Amino acid sequence: MAQVKVNGKVTDAKDNSPLAGVSVHVKGSTIGAQTDASGNFTLDLPAANSVVVFTYIGYSEQEVSAAGKTTLNVKLTEESKELNEVVVIGYGTAKKSDLTGAVTTVKAEQLLDKPVPNLSQALQGKVAGVDVSVNSNAPGAAAKVRIRGIGSINSNVDPIYVVDGVVGVDPNSINPNDVASIEVLKDASSTAIYGVRGANGIIMVTTKRGKRGAATISYEANGNISQLYRHVPTLNSEEFVRIYNESYANGQKFSTDNSVQTPPKELNNVNYPLLFDANNKPIYNTNWEKETYKPSFSQSHQINIQGGSEKSVYSLSFGYLNQRGLTPTSAFKRYSAKMTMDNDVKDWLRVGGSINIISSRQRMVTDGNGSLNVPRAVSEEVPIVPIRYPDGNWAGNFDIAGLEGAPNPIQVANERYTLNNTLQALGNIYATFKISSELEFKTDFGYNLASQKNNFYSSLALQHLSFDQGGVANINANINNYWQTENYLTWNKKINEHQRFTALAGISFTKATYERVRAETQNFIDDFFQYNNLGAGSVKSASESDNQPSSPVALNPGQLESFYGRISYNIDEKYLFTATGRYDGSSRFSEKNKFSFFPSVGAAWRVSQEDFMKNNKSISNLKIRSSYGITGNQEIGNYRSLGQLTTGQTVLNNAAAITLLPGYLGNPDLKWERTKQFDAGLELGLFGDRINFNADFYIRNTSDLLLQTPIPWSAGFVTPNVYKNVGSVRNTGIELSLNTVNVKSKDFEWSSTLLFTSNKNEITKLNDGNADIFPGPNFLGQNYVIRVGQPIGSFYGMTRLGTYSDSPADIAEAATHGLKAGDRKYIYNADGSNYYSIIGRANPKWTGTISSTMKYKNWDFSFDIRFVQGVNTAANFKHSVEDRQTISNSLATVLNGWTPSNQNTFVSQVRNYKYAQDSHFDTWWVEDGSFIRGQNFVLGYNLPGAALQKLGVSRFRIYASVQNLFVITDYTGYDPEVDTFNNSYGSNPAFSQNIDFFANPRPRVWNLGLQVGF
Repeated sequence: MAQVKVNGKVTDAKDNSPLAGVSVHVKGSTIGAQTDASGNFTLDLPAANSVVVFTYIGYSEQEVSAAGKTTLNVKLTEESKELNEVVVIGYGTAKKSDLTGAVTTVKAEQLLDKPVPNLSQALQGKVAGVDVSVNSNAPGAAAKVRIRGIGSINSNVDPIYVVDGVVGVDPNSINPNDVASIEVLKDASSTAIYGVRGANGIIMVTTKRGKRGAATISYEANGNISQLYRHVPTLNSEEFVRIYNESYANGQKFSTDNSVQTPPKELNNVNYPLLFDANNKPIYNTNWEKETYKPSFSQSHQINIQGGSEKSVYSLSFGYLNQRGLTPTSAFKRYSAKMTMDNDVKDWLRVGGSINIISSRQRMVTDGNGSLNVPRAVSEEVPIVPIRYPDGNWAGNFDIAGLEGAPNPIQVANERYTLNNTLQALGNIYATFKISSELEFKTDFGYNLASQKNNFYSSLALQHLSFDQGGVANINANINNYWQTENYLTWNKKINEHQRFTALAGISFTKATYERVRAETQNFIDDFFQYNNLGAGSVKSASESDNQPSSPVALNPGQLESFYGRISYNIDEKYLFTATGRYDGSSRFSEKNKFSFFPSVGAAWRVSQEDFMKNNKSISNLKIRSSYGITGNQEIGNYRSLGQLTTGQTVLNNAAAITLLPGYLGNPDLKWERTKQFDAGLELGLFGDRINFNADFYIRNTSDLLLQTPIPWSAGFVTPNVYKNVGSVRNTGIELSLNTVNVKSKDFEWSSTLLFTSNKNEITKLNDGNADIFPGPNFLGQNYVIRVGQPIGSFYGMTRLGTYSDSPADIAEAATHGLKAGDRKYIYNADGSNYYSIIGRANPKWTGTISSTMKYKNWDFSFDIRFVQGVNTAANFKHSVEDRQTISNSLATVLNGWTPSNQNTFVSQVRNYKYAQDSHFDTWWVEDGSFIRGQNFVLGYNLPGAALQKLGVSRFRIYASVQNLFVITDYTGYDPEVDTFNNSYGSNPAFSQNIDFFANPRPRVWNLGLQVGF
């Protein structure tokens, strides 16, 4: 049969504007084309009666018969973005209008408006009720994500990420450019289908897949410059020398015997000819902040290929990221390759799968919590020494007698580092059997295979770090494998014109395994071999292996066996009901508590579908919904219900001998944490959905907290605590979102989004007697307290009133505490002991985001401004650089220290460190951490249709953006959003948020990007 050529034009049904890039293909064949910049297309049909299918993102698909036609002019209708939007939920999809739960969708275009290395950072400020803290600014660092507050003390509180159906994926391994959409499941109605893993919320990630029609190719690239934009001033050379000398002069006042204090060596030319000139003036005035934190260039590139026929579609993508930090030599590289295939083998069988390979390397040069690492050295290194001396040797505090001998930060960055090498394979294989027009069965096998090899080296030249050991090298390698199989039936039944339902029933099996090996060597003859040859070190200091991680990993070992079901019932598109249940069995609990049931129910009333509302010209959508359900948490590690032995080593008969010791007591009564959550929501659309308002109120009660309770050391166990189900915590909050289309005309469009979240957290019960718990970190005293009636993350410390003056009354009061005028003044108990109380909170009272997008012809401009209010940040770094004169450099704040003429100050009188007043975690350190951040500003330009046609491309966009344009805050550190300890009590990193002990500063990022479509 002879081919028939047809041509035509595709336009928007609303304003007749041409649509470029519309997929035009012949139904049932691989023949296809795309519209050009003017909306025109030409297509060769295999037969005169062919059916042509037109598809375009955001518009309804349209099929047109070409019988007897040579010209096809088609008008596509824009889909209702709110009501007809299909969202991904657990084990299926649903129209947004059919949901009874709290589910929020974030599309790819909302994620990719700024350069971020991972999904967790991309979510910041995008969803009400989702708090994302970017605490570390090291390249490749993850963000901390919390959904609806913190609901546990010792269990993991991270949400679960489900990527294309694979549960428990590390979000930091996923290339954001591969993502098509993200759904955040927040309430029990939507999360209960994941049972034991749903307590902290679920983040569903759908990656890009193939599409019918001619192949399309897109290329995206961006390059960006990061620069330091906030500063923490320290003393310059002149100020340092003056404060150094004053400190020793003041030392006599604070000494116990009124003796004159003198430095080990005076700071002058005689003692330090390389540092002082003949006039005893410093030769160098090194600004370590300026010398260390240099502007850095990062780049990323992404290629996506999508295409397919009527029965088979495919996609292929390649990504490259090279991110460099402000700190010298810090970097993160990631290579990713992803392929998907979906094929309709028969009318009753569809098969497909995906494979995603990710390889990354992170160079970390800041390890430890301020333990002589790079950020600490930036503040503590004295300005009178250079980076290197003229002969090329490194300089540092160790060149001056009596100073704390940290190497300078440039040397540390070059000679102490960890290379984190990760290789990961992630994907799934599935088959869907269409048993009838109403019933289908899907079986899915998912996998996540990850291996990591961490290479560490610290040079033998680094004083006070690895000099005494002659250099240190170690290799820590682990393999973390996970597989799952999901098998479920879905029944879509239309009972009559008024009623329909969707029922789901399935069974799931998952298993995760973990293996680790570590070896360490010390005492090298030089720095040549490093970790490349551990045999070059003469001291073998470690040789370990195990199959249980000591701290949380992406997929903790263990097994789950689960049975689940869900039914959604729809009456007249008005009355919606959902019931869900999951029966989980976990290997982490004893036989009598291994299984538990997690149910939920939800209901919604679409008021706008009622007859009395259908003709309302103002209200286009009104839905009231509510849900209640129970979810669980098992994230405490394995074998906590069982007693355990551990190995040790001792010396018997002058020889090393291995010992077996009681390791962990065990608790056979241990059971699941259970979270009961109530949610009430309102969805309102006005004026044809030009205005959309969503509101949610929730109460989230977690009981049977998996809590580490102490046991006496005299019991003889290596681990001095045991897990019990003790205590409860409540989160109560509201979430508001407002989306508006302010102006929409032919040439100009302006839309805005406002997000607001407020969460109140309260401990309602603890162990017997409700005694306070101090979870750490312990930095010069306890920093946090867990107390009934108070929120998780309560700072606990002393209250600083200022300093003691030289008035007789103050001198007398100071003497009762063994102090003098010029010392810090605190509140004390009546008996003179230190008084401690709650002095701040690490989690905000409320957060919000204002976003706006304006489009004028081919130009677009958007911005995001983020608000975090009612929160504190603890500047623990003040201890090291405000209270320790004569052993390191100090903050410029010591220039406002106590003197006889400056007594109204919170900074004590400087003195030599031998007589320094004891530091306490107090209200001077715990500052107001509230802030307003200029999160993201983007200006873009799309080439017009005529230019696209000349270039032979379907899309060409160039944009410039800036992140962290400004931050308005009273916090005196680099950034109020910080977490430098990131250690845990159990496996919960909640007890380190907003503690700043020398953090990597957050940069301002200037970005230039390009997007091209073919």
